[in-house]
Amino acid sequence: MDFTTVIKTRRSVRAYADKPIPEDVLGRVLEAGRLAPSACNFQPWRFIVVKDAATRGQIAKMAGQQQFVAKAPVVIVCCGKRYAQKYNWIGENLYLVDLGIAVEHLALAARNEGLGTCWIGSFQDQPIKKLLGVPADHDVVMLLPMGYPVSADQFSATTERLGIEQVVFAEKFGGPGAGRASC
Repeated sequence: MDFTTVIKTRRSVRAYADKPIPEDVLGRVLEAGRLAPSACNFQPWRFIVVKDAATRGQIAKMAGQQQFVAKAPVVIVCCGKRYAQKYNWIGENLYLVDLGIAVEHLALAARNEGLGTCWIGSFQDQPIKKLLGVPADHDVVMLLPMGYPVSADQFSATTERLGIEQVVFAEKFGGPGAGRASC
């Protein structure tokens, strides 16, 4: 599918069909995450692919009892390592920006493959770290359940976005007359 359609129809999917994800499809999604850009090419991400049903169930409990997480055939636990050097004002937390880019690469690639995902940021990080053997110098940053949606209409385009004139300004932020930058 074309890239604009991928972007316009990527949604948070919380109901997954009981259908496994083929290894080649999963591989293409993971490759998209691996190829994401990062500051100084540090590549601070590590992805744990969890397929085991019991482990997914434990993760769902640690994610506020969000049972749809357990029902996804795959949960990608997205981990990151803080930067030792402070490259800008964000400092050691720049890894969170880079990990966000990589996770969205995963989500967009998944959508392109007909898979649904849902960014999960509400979870108990320390218990998940212990469960999955995540080293102390890495943080669990995001959970990404993934699977085929129960219904294709879960990919409908949204109308719940601010208008372009509300998010793009010419020359300065907001204010009267700032409006949309012309292309």
